[in-house]
Amino acid sequence: MSNSSSITQFLLLAFTDTWELQLLTFWLLLGMYLAALLGNGLIITAVACDHRLHTPMYFFLLNLSLIDQGSISTTLPKAMANSLWDTRAISYPGCTAQLFLLVFFMSAELCLLTVMAYDRYVAICKPLHYGTLLGSRACVHMAAAAWGSAFLHAVLHTANIFSLPLCRGNAINQFFCEIPQILKLSCSDSYLREVGLVVVSACLALGCFVFIVVSYVQILRAMLRIPSEQGRHKAFSTCLPHLAVVSLFVSTAMFAYLKPPSISSPLLDPVVAVVYSVVPPAVNPLIYSMRNKELKDALWKL
Repeated sequence: MSNSSSITQFLLLAFTDTWELQLLTFWLLLGMYLAALLGNGLIITAVACDHRLHTPMYFFLLNLSLIDQGSISTTLPKAMANSLWDTRAISYPGCTAQLFLLVFFMSAELCLLTVMAYDRYVAICKPLHYGTLLGSRACVHMAAAAWGSAFLHAVLHTANIFSLPLCRGNAINQFFCEIPQILKLSCSDSYLREVGLVVVSACLALGCFVFIVVSYVQILRAMLRIPSEQGRHKAFSTCLPHLAVVSLFVSTAMFAYLKPPSISSPLLDPVVAVVYSVVPPAVNPLIYSMRNKELKDALWKL
């Protein structure tokens, strides 16, 4: 039996055993990757270059695009390389780095979406205090808190999970390194420590989700008090992109991690992983730019 001290590499799950299908997988993943990089890159450039977009909402959107670029760059390049070169191997340090970055960017996205919900709450429910509550310094502090909390969260999980003895081989049943799959390789009761940390993380994630829900309940109540239909429509249109992004992120992640074991399969699990790790970063720029005239105008000027 192997242990963690003797493991020098892990074997990731291959999408298919057929070379032609592996090549097709490579091109599909490359297309999604380039689309995500292009979409998020355009938003970052537009917000940075257009002074009209130097507002709290677009500052947080810029941070979200940075997170999405980092998130999709954590998983897809290695998966594309493995498909192209017909290999499954990832080094031990590479797996460690991949798991750390995946936890980091996903945690940062949840924290930032929570901050963005607060931004929409203040904009609609307390418009007269918007400049005071969301000044430039407050925005920087909230964004820094989101990034810092995610970094700490990722450090705790990565240090804890790779301190566990691994003696059940080195084959990971996923096309990237993630916590549930590494836990399956552990042969020690100390994995309960990581399970406890996962439970704490789940509670914190639930807290963020509840905050977002409560914020939107208050936003809905405030919108119903707006006398004009045009005012209600304008308020709703500023919230719709964020609400769509939150729904996409939460629903895909919940399905990936909370789906019943009975429906898990070697064919379904990679597809689900692609949906929650690749689709949100690729689709988020489209969601935010589709109905946003200011952002569209800034993009056309690039």
